[in-house]
Amino acid sequence: MAQAEPTKKTNISTIPEGKICDFIDQKIRNDTPEEYVRQNIERRLVLELDFKPEQIEIEFTIVMGSAKKRVDIVIFKEGDQHTQENAWIFIECKRDSVEPSNNKDGVDQLKSYLSACPNAEWGMWTNGRHKEVYRKVNVGGKVIWEEPNDIPSADGDLAEINRPSRDKLKHATDDNLLFSFKICHNHIYVTDGLQKQPAFFELLKVIFCKISDERNIPNDLEFYATSEEKGNQDGRLTVKRRLGKIFDAVKKRYPSIFDENDQIKLQPRSLAYIVGELQRYSFLDTNIDVKGKAYEELVGANLRGDRGEFFTPRNVQRMAVQMLDIRPGEKVLDPACGTGGFLVIAMNIVIDQLREGFRKQGVSSDGMRQALSERVKEVASQSFFGFDINPDLVKATKMNMVMNNDGSGNILRQDSLLHPHEWDTKFKTDLADALGIKSSELRRHEDLSHFDVIATNPPFGAKLPVKDRATLSQFKLGHIWEEKEGVWRMTDQIATSAPPEILFIERCWQFLRPGGRMAIVLPDAILGAPGLGYVRHWILETCRVVASIDLHPDTFQPRNGTQTSVLVLQRKTEREINLETKQQGISDYDIFMAQVDAIGHDKRGNTVFRRNSDGEEIIVPPHDHNNVTILDRTANGEANARPAPKQKVIDDDTPFIANDFIEWKKQVVLGW
Repeated sequence: MAQAEPTKKTNISTIPEGKICDFIDQKIRNDTPEEYVRQNIERRLVLELDFKPEQIEIEFTIVMGSAKKRVDIVIFKEGDQHTQENAWIFIECKRDSVEPSNNKDGVDQLKSYLSACPNAEWGMWTNGRHKEVYRKVNVGGKVIWEEPNDIPSADGDLAEINRPSRDKLKHATDDNLLFSFKICHNHIYVTDGLQKQPAFFELLKVIFCKISDERNIPNDLEFYATSEEKGNQDGRLTVKRRLGKIFDAVKKRYPSIFDENDQIKLQPRSLAYIVGELQRYSFLDTNIDVKGKAYEELVGANLRGDRGEFFTPRNVQRMAVQMLDIRPGEKVLDPACGTGGFLVIAMNIVIDQLREGFRKQGVSSDGMRQALSERVKEVASQSFFGFDINPDLVKATKMNMVMNNDGSGNILRQDSLLHPHEWDTKFKTDLADALGIKSSELRRHEDLSHFDVIATNPPFGAKLPVKDRATLSQFKLGHIWEEKEGVWRMTDQIATSAPPEILFIERCWQFLRPGGRMAIVLPDAILGAPGLGYVRHWILETCRVVASIDLHPDTFQPRNGTQTSVLVLQRKTEREINLETKQQGISDYDIFMAQVDAIGHDKRGNTVFRRNSDGEEIIVPPHDHNNVTILDRTANGEANARPAPKQKVIDDDTPFIANDFIEWKKQVVLGW
């Protein structure tokens, strides 16, 4: 057995427990819910809106009559002295339980600060669920409070706020896209009176419109709502008509997701607000993890069901997919796809490989975008598959794939454990077409071995036993097994019930081609409980156990405390099985084993950061969302690199384990 212990990077500097290092001024502050909101906004100001940290003051003191008040964030125009008279933009950040209407800490507080500073023009109030933006305009000696979509970028371009051009779309950073999703969903919930799930699907339609509009090159963007349009009923109706045209095109492009008679059901007022909130972001070019976290948190909050659906953390998904070492052309399946996280990560890894291939061929950047787009559609339709029993999650997964490079192709609704003769006709036809075979060739469980790679986290739990006899009959693990003298043997008797996770192991094996590999999340009982020895016996007989990763007990917290592992298995070929049968024993081989001691969050779901031996959290210089150093500029406009602000490091072993496995695999002959 090969044991791999993840190594951790050298500490740079430390920070006391319960504190944070401010992104802008590097001061040590208390780590509070308000501070979480403020730090995300600070990073947005620098990394999305291009302000220099030198333009920004944190907890800036202003005088109001005889009182002194501290404003959370104040922005000054470049070159101005940082005085109250020169204050340009005020931002107030609150914890998510504070409402905008709060007498003490709501938007009236922000307006009072702006009123006390004659040259202050812009204000933003946010708690991560609500966002209010005001522009103070003096008309004939009277103050008018305009309500634009957003504050301006560093260049002060007001046109970009109302109708951004393609080259001005922003790449979202940290949790700011999640903030926007929550703001939109909350607005629908309150303004339209919809319950959580219907509100989610209305937001889904708008997001589809946003992505479709971004793809409509070279035409001008039509996904926008100006502040003037938002301010009156005629303007709101104009926005609704404009979005209706985009949605008509969306329905034609994605008929498997939307019905021909589907409409965006939001009130014009609500729709205009949501469009204004989302329009500045590039959904196509924002980092996959930023999009994935935002989207999957939104899905989890609204569509989580009662069938053991505990969505896998993205860091575990990424570790598993990296260990599988997927290549272009391989058919990849998740037969319990949930929100599609495994598939999205796998697809983006393949896209990176394709992009690198074009680059080596000398394809220009403009030509690469077009060629890559066409190749991605082809790969998605031929190589990526996802099944789920929950129709809402199927739709959500398609959306997730579309948001990540248009890979919606083969996400299908089906109970993966059903006998193929019970599969829905349309599902069987669609699957057969994508696989390039006849649907008549999918009649038995022996006919399913069409996939090279599987990455999945099947539903598990004692509350979800499979009792259907026809379903159980397909699986050796659906039969009763007997142990005699330490040897397990399957009987002809079908079990009265079986946990779904056990059947999913064999179903995944059936889906794999001989030599294919899978990464599957399983409860630890399967790997150690005495009564489940027959499962381990079957796995060892039919698969090569490539790796076993013991996950942290808090991996699925705060919703589920089941201890789990990731098992990486390779389906044995008929030749390998026959050889071991003749030699009356399983061939000896190495197994990669590792333990995840840090998963990045605690049992309450709070992020956990890396500490030194004294228990202090460490901080290191970060990269921005494009993994480049933040740049300053000299007076003559020349680029001048400056040290990036430091930040905490999430305490997460999964990247190190994936890297260690990749190095270990180079020494072991696995055939992939």
